[in-house]
Amino acid sequence: MKPKLEDVAKLANVSKTTVSRVLNKRGYLSQETIDKVNDAMKALNYKPNSVARQLYNKQTKIIGLLFPTVANPFFGELVEALEIKLYKQGYKVIIGNSMNDPEKERHYLDQLLSNQIDGMIVGTHNQNIEQYEHTQLPIVAIDRIMNEDIPIVESDNYNGGKLATERLIEQGITKILHIHGPIDLETPAHRRKTAYIETMKSHKLVPICYEVDFSLTETNKKAYFKEILSKYPEIEGVFASNDVDAAIILQLAYEMGKQVPKDFKVVGYDGTQIMRHIQPDLTTIIQPIDLMADTALDILKKRLENEPTEKEYVLPVELWEGSTS
Repeated sequence: MKPKLEDVAKLANVSKTTVSRVLNKRGYLSQETIDKVNDAMKALNYKPNSVARQLYNKQTKIIGLLFPTVANPFFGELVEALEIKLYKQGYKVIIGNSMNDPEKERHYLDQLLSNQIDGMIVGTHNQNIEQYEHTQLPIVAIDRIMNEDIPIVESDNYNGGKLATERLIEQGITKILHIHGPIDLETPAHRRKTAYIETMKSHKLVPICYEVDFSLTETNKKAYFKEILSKYPEIEGVFASNDVDAAIILQLAYEMGKQVPKDFKVVGYDGTQIMRHIQPDLTTIIQPIDLMADTALDILKKRLENEPTEKEYVLPVELWEGSTS
């Protein structure tokens, strides 16, 4: 007698739903469970029929977007671009703001996976989230290293860091500070710091780096930056790894009586449209947000169709010629 799905479930000691999820490559499942089901199917020589295959491969046309917060200009514009493009392609979108909280991210992941979404695009800051390790769901990461199987879309962080640092050095200054995100975060953005350090050393200059916790409020960040600038009164310029921090430092510089750009210069990173509109004087490195969104969607489509993808996709950046450096 031809084995049925129920027979596979019984031999693997799991539910029929679990067997369906393994066949469908959906939802969060431990590797142990996946192996048990596959071993049972092999032992029984179980082959799902064509009708079942069509059911298993049916798409929900829902994509999950999980990012730290859309209040950040970079993530806000990226999510907006992704949502518009997905809608045009006939997809609905579920958006989650993790707010740098791993528990909140786990909760969102559980909700998204249980809703049988077709795929996810993520740019969250948290690490070691177990759901990412075992889900067979197609996932694309934006500027985050999730695991070996999840492809990453990123701007050319090294070249961006080099452009920013060289811009300041070309202005004739030698005391340059770099503000960057948490060093324990697995992200290609660390290459901005690497580029800053190597560029400074190539010009026989001394790098000065300070880490900023993502959870700090704007008020606390400002106090932290003021403490740093007070500790190093000789600082002539700052390369901040995002435009929000660059804007806070710029505001602080004015309050401290510094003349920008005469005796103090600032370069940011991200170059979102809103920042270029409300603070066009800020010199910054522009990340190609629209191209990043297009690339992420192209990769997700390939993953949905089980086509091979690269591990990393590095996209070009450019310098926005503001007047702060």
